[in-house]
Amino acid sequence: MTRELEELAATLELKRPDCVVSTEIAHDELTVTVAPARLTGFADYLRTEPTCRFSTLIDITAIDYPQREKRFDVVYHFLSMYQNQRIRLRAQVREDEMVPSLTGIFPAANWFEREVFDMFGLLFKGHPDLRRLLTDYGFRGHPLRKDFPTTGYTEVRYDEVEKRVVYEPVKLVQEYRQFDFMSPWEGAEYILPGDEKKEA
Repeated sequence: MTRELEELAATLELKRPDCVVSTEIAHDELTVTVAPARLTGFADYLRTEPTCRFSTLIDITAIDYPQREKRFDVVYHFLSMYQNQRIRLRAQVREDEMVPSLTGIFPAANWFEREVFDMFGLLFKGHPDLRRLLTDYGFRGHPLRKDFPTTGYTEVRYDEVEKRVVYEPVKLVQEYRQFDFMSPWEGAEYILPGDEKKEA
C-alpha cells in the first residue's frame, strides 16, 4: 500500500503544484497539506480525476495549536471506493481566516462544517446554513479550543421550584483535581493521602 500512496503523492505534487504544500506518509496513510485558498479546487480534482476518484467525504475536523500563528489545522478525510484508498487533506488557517466550504462539491460537508464551526469557531465561506449544531443556542465559546475551560462557563439544570431550565455560573462542589496518570505499578514519588496511616 505504501508504494501506491507514494505514487499518488508524487502524482498530486506533479499535477497540482499550485495546491500541494507538502505530502507525508505515516502508518500507511497519506496526508497532503493544501493551501487553504486552493482547497475547493483540489477537493474537486480529487473527486473527478480518474486516477483518484475520492468520491466519499468521510469526515471534517480541526486541531487547535494555540502557540502557532496559523492556529488551526482543518483536516479532511476522503475515501476512494474505486481505488480502495484513503487520503487526508490538511489546511493550516489563522483564527480570523475563513475556510472555503466544500458543500457545493460534497453535500456531506454541510453537517461536518457546522460541527467544526460549533466546536472550534472556524467560519466556512459559502456555507449555506452555518449555525451551531451540538451546543445550546445561548452557548458562549467553542468547547474544543485549547483555551476553553474544562468546566465550561455556565451549567444548566432544571429548577423544580421555578419549573424551568436555569443557566448558572459553574460552581464546583469539590476542589478541581489534577491527575498524574502514573501507572499504579510504578509507584508514586510522593505520599498518597492515607499512606501515612500505614506507618502508624
